[in-house]
Parts: sequence; C-alpha cells; structure tokens
Amino acid sequence: MIASSEPTFSIIVPVHNGGRRFRRCLLGLAALDSPPKEIIVVADGETDGTWRMAEDFGAQVLKIPSPVGPAGARNLGAHKAKGDILFFVDADVTIPRDAMSQMAAAFQGNPELAAIFGSYDDEPFETNFLSQYKNLLHHYVHQTANRDASTFWAACGAIRREVFQAMGGFDEGYRRPSIEDIELGYRLKRAGYRIGLLKALQVKHLKRWSLGSLLKADFFYRALPWTALILNEGQFIDDLNVKISNRISVIFIFLLLLALLGAWFIPQLVVFAMVVAMALLALNWDLYRFFYDKRGLRFALKTIPWHWFYFFYSGLAFFIGFVNYRMKRRRS
Repeated sequence: MIASSEPTFSIIVPVHNGGRRFRRCLLGLAALDSPPKEIIVVADGETDGTWRMAEDFGAQVLKIPSPVGPAGARNLGAHKAKGDILFFVDADVTIPRDAMSQMAAAFQGNPELAAIFGSYDDEPFETNFLSQYKNLLHHYVHQTANRDASTFWAACGAIRREVFQAMGGFDEGYRRPSIEDIELGYRLKRAGYRIGLLKALQVKHLKRWSLGSLLKADFFYRALPWTALILNEGQFIDDLNVKISNRISVIFIFLLLLALLGAWFIPQLVVFAMVVAMALLALNWDLYRFFYDKRGLRFALKTIPWHWFYFFYSGLAFFIGFVNYRMKRRRS
C-alpha cells in the first residue's frame, strides 16, 4: 500500500475570517524548512478578505461562497490536492519550522502508518487564564496519550491521500468545527488503519478562549456529538479525553454534588463529600502537578474548580446524549 520513497505533501488550511491570527499561521507555513508540494487555502464563506492574504503568501486559494464548515472545506482542498500526503493545518495555529521534516521522517520510518497528528505546545499564544488552562489541558491530554492513537486530529494532522480517498474524507454533516476529525479517526481504526501520535510535533494555538466560547465548543460541538459517536460505535476507548480515569472522575463529581446537597438534611454526608473530593484530587494529581510545574501554585489551584466543572458538563452532555440516543432507538 505504501511506498518507501520520500513522500510529497499538500498542506490544506480551511479558514473563515481568519484575521491577524491567520496571518501568523501563514508566516509559519512560509518559514518551513522543507517546502511542501503545495499550500491550499480554502476560504470557507469568508467576508474579511482572508483569501487575498493567502494569495499574497503564494498559496493556492479555493473559495466557497457560503460557509460549509471545516469538514467540507478540507474535503474540497483534498480533492484538488496532488501530494502523496494531505497535511491538514487549522487557520489558528502556527506550526514549527521543522514540521515537514518531522512528518516526512515519521511516514518514511513507519510505512504501516496511514495517518499522523501532533499536539498543541505548552506555550499558548493568548495569556488570559482560560486560554492558558484550556490549551495546556489539551497539550497534557495529547502528551500523555497512546502513541498508537485511537483517533485523528486535524488541527495538525496528516493522512495518506489514497487512504483519505478510500475513507470518503470528513463527514460533511458536521457544519461547524466539531468532532469531524475524531469521527474520521474512528472510521480509520474500524477499517484497520494505524494512526500515530507524534508527540514531538507541537503547534502553537492562537485562539483566545472565553467562558462562552469554551462552553459552546466543549458542550455543544464536542461533548454532545462525541457522545453520539461513542454510543453509535458501541464502545469506549481508553485514550485521550475518554480515559477510564476521566470517566471515573465524572462519576465522582456527581457523587460529590449529591453528597453536598444531601448534607443539608444529613450532615454526616459532609465527611463522604470530603472523601470523594480527596479521591478526585488523587485521581487527577498528575495533571494538577503538571499545571503547577508549568505555571505555579496559584495557577494550579485555580484550574481545579474549572477542571471539575469540565467533568460536570461532560457528564451532563453524556446523559443528554444517552437519553437522545435511546429515544431515537425506540422510535426506529
């Protein structure tokens, strides 16, 4: 299936009104140590002149009049691409200068791999707390995940073109930035393909997270559709955000909330709540120690309630998704 000669790469970047962050992305692509065969920018219904910026950097630009979402934009770029490897890059990341050589070495050294992806780095661009917390959490999840990956990540991910075509590309039913890359990864694994997590390949995320954008993305665009995907697949994978420790933490969070509510009527439940809270701390200690090592004690302490809040709304999303799944099954 796979040749041993040096592969050629097509970089594909979907963008919708990328602004100054997209310019940083283009600057990173222009500085690559090994130029790709082509850079294809898919302007997905943009209205801010992003496509002109891409043309000024020498990229091939494809324009979509009305937004179709990153899945459809990536598929269009892949259809036009000529490289052996399709290298997907998000418009709000900057990739390191040696990204191409890392990817090429990984594919040549592991001819059985169908796809490879990297992770965010540990120096997020935006300095506000939520941006630092969210991006460092993502970095930690990928850096502690299995190298023999269970899914795919399209912010910085590459896949052999013939494999991508055989799988039918991304599911264009995802009209917003969602889990279209995760869903493709599930199909790849189900078809018997191998996916590699290249932990040394780290990109800088430029996105600024706020409370509203974080909850909208995590709850509506990730947790709910990922729940549907898991239930349709019929299995949990002990990796990334759905590790066993995370699932146990979700259960502990709801036990903690029930104990605290019950303590109004049965004061002794406070002791049980304290035990559950200590168990939560112990279960996630390595992560909190990571936050401490990177940003100090104050930052680490501040992340704990946010992380527990993440477990709460993830569990809530799973419950809603499960009820919806069962109702659909009953109707059908």
